[in-house]
Order: sequence, then C-alpha cells, then structure tokens
Amino acid sequence: MGSQEEIKIENDFTLIRFQNDENESFNVKRHVNQGLIQFHFGIKGKAKFVFNDGNYALDLREEKALLFYNPQKELPLNLKISPNSWIISVIISIQKFHGLFSSEAEHIPFLSTDNKDKKYYKETDISPSMAIVLSQLFHYNLNPSIKNLYYKGKGYELLSLYFNRSEDPNAEQCPFLIDEENVLKIKKAKEIIIQKMSEPPGLEELAEQVGLSLKRLKMGFKQIYGDTVYGFLFDYKMDYARQLLDSGSYNVNEVGLKIGYSTGSHFIAAFKKKFATTPKKYLMSINPNT
Repeated sequence: MGSQEEIKIENDFTLIRFQNDENESFNVKRHVNQGLIQFHFGIKGKAKFVFNDGNYALDLREEKALLFYNPQKELPLNLKISPNSWIISVIISIQKFHGLFSSEAEHIPFLSTDNKDKKYYKETDISPSMAIVLSQLFHYNLNPSIKNLYYKGKGYELLSLYFNRSEDPNAEQCPFLIDEENVLKIKKAKEIIIQKMSEPPGLEELAEQVGLSLKRLKMGFKQIYGDTVYGFLFDYKMDYARQLLDSGSYNVNEVGLKIGYSTGSHFIAAFKKKFATTPKKYLMSINPNT
C-alpha cells in the first residue's frame, strides 16, 4: 500500500509526505489538535478529505492546494489517497503561524481581527515556484544528517510562497524566474500529451513545442511528475480507459481506439500490464450481469 513519512520540523510544525504508487486507494486517519492550520498540496493524482463521519467530503486535485482552519473544533485528518498520487501536508499551530506574519497579518485573510475566530477553507493553485519546492521535498537526496534542517527551510519557503502577494511570475525580484518559466513549460508539455493522447508527439517535437531542450524536458518532467513523459502518459491513458469502462457507454474496442490503440490486443495487453486484469474481466467485475 501507500506510504507516509512525518517530519517534525519544530514543536507545532509538522510536514507529512504521502506517496501512493499502488493501483489501490490508500486511507489515512490522523488526529489533529484543535487550533492547528492545515495546508495540503496535491502534487500528483488526487485525494479526498472526509469530514463529520463521512457526511462531507472535499477533493484535493492535482496542482491544487487546500487550506483548512477551524478554531472552534478539531479537524482530524481522514484522507483517501487515489492510486498514483503524491501529497504533501503542512500542519502548524496558529500561534506559531501568527508569529511568522504578525507584522503582515492584514494580508492573511483568516488572521485578520474580524476573522481570527472563524473557520477558514480555501483552494488555490500551486504556483510554479511552489511546485519546485514541493518537488524538492519529494526528491531529497542530501546527507541524512541535514534532512531536518533542509525540510525546515523548505517548509518555511513553501509557506512564504503560498502567501506571496506577487502574482506576476516575470517579476524581476522573483528568485525562481528561470525555474518558474521551465515549470510552466513542463506543465504545458503535460497538457499537450493529455490533449493528444491518442496520437502524442515525439519527445523532440514536444520539447520544441514548449521551448525546452530535450534533456531539460526529460529531467524536469521526471522531477515534477515523478515519471517519464511516456510513463506518465501511459498511467493517464489507463486511468482514463478505466473511467470510460466504468461509464458503461463504450465497449472494449471503442475505449482502446479513443486512447490511441489501433488494435484491441495491444490495448488489452496494456490494460493488463497496468491493472493485472483484462478490460473484459474488469467490466465483469463491476457489472456481473454483462
């Protein structure tokens, strides 16, 4: 099943990495004390937060961030992480957080005098500069002795970027200018291969389309999405194929054609490689009457 790693950066400041590279969902339950702010970052895939004993749910989507804060009640972590999904969560006390931003409190909506005792939920986009830090947190390869120090620095950097007031990625003062441009290009490459999944461009053509060298595209894509370009596309196509089968609107051959397989046997082999079963057997498992 999936894994989680909890890094205690300081008292009342914790970072958790959730990694589910399996083909089944991964459920996580964790107590969170009242008065703690939760930041959740969807790096890859998706997840669902469940509240009030299953009466309410909130999706965390890829390249999105969720902020939860409720001073009136505890918000335990009840999280269902979908297959092939990565998430980073930051949990910090309101006292410590307020200390970081005390002189700029009017800029942080839920820290304002009027709102400090109210619950607060917000979804935002993960900016290119935040995506870089999140990727670095997932691909730590330095000496183990400095791991906590590294995560501490990156944790504070992530929070500062989350509340960065400059929305202009081309601002001269931005220290991530070059990297941000590259991240945007790599995200564009991802969009292109998804849009053209049935006939994706070659790597060199893709690199040219987004304005990156082939080497930088390959390295950057692996760093941000944790897989090669075509490895990512394969997983995406198989997950999409399963959704089409779930809909009940298409037969096996039609699904194969929609995602770019000209012969049914090639699609069946690919589906079996991903899910360890054939599309027909999968359909029978979800609808035994077919």
